[in-house]
Amino acid sequence: MRRKTRSLLGVAAAAVLGWVGSTGQAAAEYPVDYNFFGGIVPELTNPGGSLPGANDFGCVPSPAHPNPVVLAHGTAGGAQTNWGTYVALLANEGYCVYSLTYGAYDLPWPLSALGGMRPIQENAAEFGAFVDRVRAASGAAKVDIVSHSQGSLVANYYVKRLGGARVVDKVVSIAGPWLGVFGDQMSVVRAIGQRLGIAPDEIDATVSGGICLACAQLVGGSAFLSELNADGVYAPDVEYTNIATVYDEIAFPYTSGLVEAPNATNIVVQHGCPTDFSDHLGIAGSPRAAAYVLNALDPAHPRTPPCEFVPPFTG
Repeated sequence: MRRKTRSLLGVAAAAVLGWVGSTGQAAAEYPVDYNFFGGIVPELTNPGGSLPGANDFGCVPSPAHPNPVVLAHGTAGGAQTNWGTYVALLANEGYCVYSLTYGAYDLPWPLSALGGMRPIQENAAEFGAFVDRVRAASGAAKVDIVSHSQGSLVANYYVKRLGGARVVDKVVSIAGPWLGVFGDQMSVVRAIGQRLGIAPDEIDATVSGGICLACAQLVGGSAFLSELNADGVYAPDVEYTNIATVYDEIAFPYTSGLVEAPNATNIVVQHGCPTDFSDHLGIAGSPRAAAYVLNALDPAHPRTPPCEFVPPFTG
């Protein structure tokens, strides 16, 4: 049985304050399923839709949470499938929360639900257009971004290369491969390939399989990452929080997502909690990681991250 919880803060706000949402009705309290795959069933029952609590373009940000939160999914993820934990969690905490599927091919569902397939530059442009829509609807000057895996690079390309730095306050990255998948180990693979007469870009292209064009850009030392990180990993005027797991088998080694900088806070979920076995997927369903995300978004009201057994894969 999956663990489910309800936010005490959300319950108190609804019951004690009688909080009224943008529709004029008492705000709903959404069950939070700490399971990375919690968004699969909603996608199956409502193809191409939005999770309950997401994409209310009539939502008015509260003084407590003036920045809408926009979610940036990982490779093959989507608006629902990547965020079965986070939409409900954030909505219950009083955030205006938004998610989209970017970088999907124009194909029939369910293939249309597989996002992050196109080059990251295109994915970031699509993401940025969605941020513009969120800001226009909400009237917010800035947004915060919560990203998972490839979504961290999508968000960062938007911030650093498409003008997003002026409208993004925080980037909270979950298992983001800032230095690339497999890190420096890819240089060894490329060196072997060159001795066999295979060019480095051809080596990287094999990662895509001709389908996931972004995947070739994600590997350590790729031309894309070399260009994106040429002026430093982070945008100087944006605050970053990186949440990683030592069991990450994709953003590997996990330290590739923990680049240090004055405007970056690095967190490893196993530090102080050896029973969290979440991996690259499971970390997006880990209650401990979720608490760190909430703390990053609202550092003025920190909570103690729970420590409990968290299985790999699902979280």
